[in-house]
Amino acid sequence: MATFMDVHTGMTGITEDQLREAHTADRAIEGDENVRFEKAWADPEAGVVYCLSEAPSAEAVQRIHERAGHPAAEIHEVPLEV
Repeated sequence: MATFMDVHTGMTGITEDQLREAHTADRAIEGDENVRFEKAWADPEAGVVYCLSEAPSAEAVQRIHERAGHPAAEIHEVPLEV
């Protein structure tokens, strides 16, 4: 399993409840793709959301986000971690 950081854009004004709902929607179906979403952060003013996950591939992460209704604009594998 690899670690991924993904970026969602166009989410200006997102609230804490909306972020929680989106994260919960991902978590509800993550097992279908062997993905584990760990954490999500948001900058409501900039409209950017970040998600950290472990997954077999970036494509698996995107498939879950698409099914949950919020595809990622970018997904980056994180090969180094301390």
